[in-house]
Order: sequence, then structure tokens, then C-alpha cells
Amino acid sequence: QLQASGGGMVQAGGSLRLSCNASGRTITRYMMGWFRQAPGKEREAVATITWTGKITYYADFAKGRFTISRDNASNKVFLQMDSLKPEDTAIYYCAVAASSIRDYGLAGENSFRSWGQGTQLTVSS
Repeated sequence: QLQASGGGMVQAGGSLRLSCNASGRTITRYMMGWFRQAPGKEREAVATITWTGKITYYADFAKGRFTISRDNASNKVFLQMDSLKPEDTAIYYCAVAASSIRDYGLAGENSFRSWGQGTQLTVSS
């Protein structure tokens, strides 16, 4: 089970770090991803990271502002978000890739599973 945490309310220009904790299973050999869903919009990919942590992918809106990382020893994945904007307001989810080892790039949600509970981020202007 995946549990995203670290969301909250922040002013525009601020920073926040999200954490994803995988309990009951190991995610060591799986690509991981962060996704988000804003009110009235479809869920979209934010960033993904290969199981080794050596390759990362970002949506255009996240490039230069967000950084995805992982700590396989602790079974966790992180999303550091800087220079936040009001349009970043959404529920953020972490997810595990459907197959181990495979690099899905910045794939859509159909390539990921085990979504778990998201964490709300609200950015005020």
C-alpha cells in the first residue's frame, strides 16, 4: 500500500516536499511516479523515476521546479516542489509501475498501479 504525505497549504513561490511510503511491499525494483489531479481535470503525470533512481522524467510544467528522488533502502519516493504556482493546486498521488524493472518514461496512469491515498496541495496567490 502506498501512502502519500507532505501536502498542505503554501503561498505562491514557496516549496514543499512530498513523501510516498510503501508499506507491505517493496518498490525497490519498480519505476515510481507522481501524478496529480486538479479539480475538474483528469489525472496527469508529474514525474517518474526508474527503479535505480538514475533516470527521471518530468512533465513540462514540472521541469526546473520539481525534483523526484527515491530511497530504496527506506522504500520511499519523494517529490521536492519549488517555485510553486496556484495552478499546482491538486491532489498528488504516488504510484508503482505495473511491471518491475521496466522503464515507462513519463507514461500515463495506465502504466501504473497501486495508487493509494493522495495528498492535497493548495497554493495560494
